[in-house]
Amino acid sequence: MKTWLSAAALAATVIAAPAMANQCGEILGHAMQQLNTRETVDLCEQYQGKTILVVNTASKCGFTKQFEGLEALYQKYQDKGLVVLGFPSDSFKQEYDDAEKTAEVCYLTYGVKFPMFTTTKVRGDDANPVFKALIAKTGETPSWNFNKYLVSSDEQTVKHFGSRTAPDDKAFIAELEKMLAANGAVAVADKAGE
Repeated sequence: MKTWLSAAALAATVIAAPAMANQCGEILGHAMQQLNTRETVDLCEQYQGKTILVVNTASKCGFTKQFEGLEALYQKYQDKGLVVLGFPSDSFKQEYDDAEKTAEVCYLTYGVKFPMFTTTKVRGDDANPVFKALIAKTGETPSWNFNKYLVSSDEQTVKHFGSRTAPDDKAFIAELEKMLAANGAVAVADKAGE
């Protein structure tokens, strides 16, 4: 009888696992190709439960130096639950057609360690599904490169910041820290409920 119950419990766990693993919303419920590789990342699997900063980037823009600030932000807050996701885009005609050149700017010139994805559209009908979801949630379409979308760990709250908001802007940092604190409180509550 014990063996049968153990087998039934195991089967229930195996059946429930995919459902629990895919409890992401429209923002993270996608797989995206990494920059300059053929590898894809299941955003839900990798980043569920994290506070996310999604940024549309470009290699040949006046705001490109924001990569430095974004990387500093990522290094400072990643242990507290932040992940920065960079999406190169040529929606404003300031990205290379060659993924290798884009990767060189990100990884070699600016030392980016946060996840970067293949060049995609971030506006209009051709926008990638992550940006379509962000636009639907905020009503804010990227007006230029380096727009920032700060997403709570449960994907329920999304704050939009324009290109001119630097990664070290005080109001932006205050919102980020508030989301990270809320994420930490949720994690503590989840542990207590286990």
